[in-house]
Amino acid sequence: MEELVVNLHIHSVYSDGNWTHQKIAEAGIQAGIDALIITDHNILIQNLEGYFKKNGKKILVIIGEEIHNKLREPQKSHLITFGHTKELCTYADNVQQLINQVKKSGGLSFLAHPFEDSLPQVNETAITWEDWEVEGYTGIEIWNHLSELKNVSKNWFQLLFNVFFPQFYSRGPHPNSIRKWDELMLSGKKLTAVGGSDAHCLKMQKGFLKRTIFPYQFHFKSINNHIFIQNPLTGNYLMDRKTIIDAFRDGTSFIGYDLPFPTKGFRFYAQGRQKSAIMGEKIEIESSITLQIRLPEAVECHLIHNGLTIMIWKDQEICTYITKSPGYYRVECYIHYYGEKRGWIFSNPIYIYKKIGINHGPE
Repeated sequence: MEELVVNLHIHSVYSDGNWTHQKIAEAGIQAGIDALIITDHNILIQNLEGYFKKNGKKILVIIGEEIHNKLREPQKSHLITFGHTKELCTYADNVQQLINQVKKSGGLSFLAHPFEDSLPQVNETAITWEDWEVEGYTGIEIWNHLSELKNVSKNWFQLLFNVFFPQFYSRGPHPNSIRKWDELMLSGKKLTAVGGSDAHCLKMQKGFLKRTIFPYQFHFKSINNHIFIQNPLTGNYLMDRKTIIDAFRDGTSFIGYDLPFPTKGFRFYAQGRQKSAIMGEKIEIESSITLQIRLPEAVECHLIHNGLTIMIWKDQEICTYITKSPGYYRVECYIHYYGEKRGWIFSNPIYIYKKIGINHGPE
């Protein structure tokens, strides 16, 4: 399997970002990213997808959208979409119809920053997801890097500290996002969890203080999606675009906070008597299944079964667990960084099922 690092949820000069696609791509190359997914607000930029090159290196840029109803006040229910090739923001006033159209067009849809706090210091409301009755979306953005700034900045002092020293603020996905993801999967849905930068490179001024919140390079070294594909990218833009989109659709991926220590190299497998499975895949249980976790650094590792923690390992790089119970299994890892325990890796699930009897979990 090939592991690619993909940064998702980026804004450019075409909406409320500050850089062109070329400059964003160059920052991605500098950060060592394999692919970027740029999602400007309510606009699908045509003719800018493809490979961008700089100093003999290249990066694949995929264009999507962050779609929302601009007439809705206050703003709620933003949807990240990509993989489609036609403008769909005309359906923004009906969220279910929008999701249906994205799916019909071959695209993917993710509920953006579903839980967050307001930031009254700069007149920012909480742009949460409210339309939980909808069906057919691909997954949930459980960790939004910029949104997290709202959650941890309760006053002007905290906000300014986090803006000037951003390496300190990130701690993990919003707990309600994790709980909601588990709740929906327990109801039978198969949903891919993704992490988003929500990168804008915004300019902030408070009196004589000026600061960029946050440079694209900082986001690209922080919350990334690590996806797994069968073979290396070919260099053909259309083929490689499809490969990456299919990996997000299948959920063969994990979210990594790469700033404290690179998460590349993390693996989560299920091994049966004759078959094996990775994240996003399902496997039939006959007598038992062996789950194996490999970590790029010895840290605290949690194994989650159907939303409940069933095992915790500390300071181990290889963790093994044998199970006879159907359901979905996922992994959370935590690392100590700047004196605090922080979320580091959040995997998508492996689904274990029995052919005979009650169906436990999505297939």
